[in-house]
Amino acid sequence: MSSAQYARIKLGNQDKISFLSNLGTLLAAGIPLLDAVGSLLEDSKGGQKKVMETLRADLMQGKRIYASLSLSRFPRAFDKITVNLIRAAEEAGTLEVTLKDLRDHLQQEIEFNDKVRFALLYPLIILFVFIGVMLMMLVLVVPKLTTVFYQLGVTLPLSTRILIFASDLLIKKTFYVIGVGGALAFISYFIYSHKKSFVLNILFSLPLISQLVRQIDLARLSRSLYLLLSSGLPITVALELSAQVVMREQTAKMINRSREMVLSGKKLSEGFRTSKKSLPTIMTRLIEAGEKSGSLDKSFQEISNFLSYQVANSLKTITVLVEPVMLVGIGLAVGTMMMAIIGPIYGLVGQVKFR
Repeated sequence: MSSAQYARIKLGNQDKISFLSNLGTLLAAGIPLLDAVGSLLEDSKGGQKKVMETLRADLMQGKRIYASLSLSRFPRAFDKITVNLIRAAEEAGTLEVTLKDLRDHLQQEIEFNDKVRFALLYPLIILFVFIGVMLMMLVLVVPKLTTVFYQLGVTLPLSTRILIFASDLLIKKTFYVIGVGGALAFISYFIYSHKKSFVLNILFSLPLISQLVRQIDLARLSRSLYLLLSSGLPITVALELSAQVVMREQTAKMINRSREMVLSGKKLSEGFRTSKKSLPTIMTRLIEAGEKSGSLDKSFQEISNFLSYQVANSLKTITVLVEPVMLVGIGLAVGTMMMAIIGPIYGLVGQVKFR
């Protein structure tokens, strides 16, 4: 298989969990690694099967697992944290334990992302329903009323004329609208793909979102550092790898700055204290306590649990705030549209009564 074919192989989260869980279970049962991989290969499908075939072939040649699953081989299947943890586990002889930890970490990450996704789902549903109702009004209702208004010579207010213009644009120039919409979507995708950090920085600076993203970043950072440190990786390596899981550029800079301070002989808490405005006080205090007791990994586990709870509360707060604001905004938009339709009808009725 060529390098281009390897690069196209991608594993979903469930495939990764299945791979990590099954391999760890077989190794814990005392089954040799090559036999365990061969057993898993029999039931694997799709991208997972190709990964298992490659892994089995490499093991037969005497290679290590981490070399077979490396980013140079499967850049879209496994991240750096997974590969480095497997490497450390192979060297320490704790592969089955690390595979279980990786599986638990991935499950927690999925559950965490699902909470964020589901919290944003309801406002998106409301928005799509509103867009659907608006399009139905413009395509089905407005054209019929427009014919009546023109036949009776009713004087139309500006809001009604704008509504009629939008309806005519959708019906009579559908392909142009689709073309312009497609062009805007392509331009947006192009800007996002080439200026991703710039776009995300603007998005992450918005009210409410900035605080939530900061909490999500710190929760991911803490969870990653707990996993990496508990697996025996040096703090500098753990920080380097954790900097790749956060979303905000500011958080990544804070991690890299702290790593440089650790390399210069200072404590991690001193590096994090330089960004105390971005970190909750309890986080720096727990890190200091972990450094003193020699259980820094446990401290990050406690921090991760605390921040995950904070993220859940922030999501509830944002949902409670956003839903009524969206409902009021949609209500005003629908009310304005209805007034643009009903206004000329009332004027027409008034003319009839006057006559």
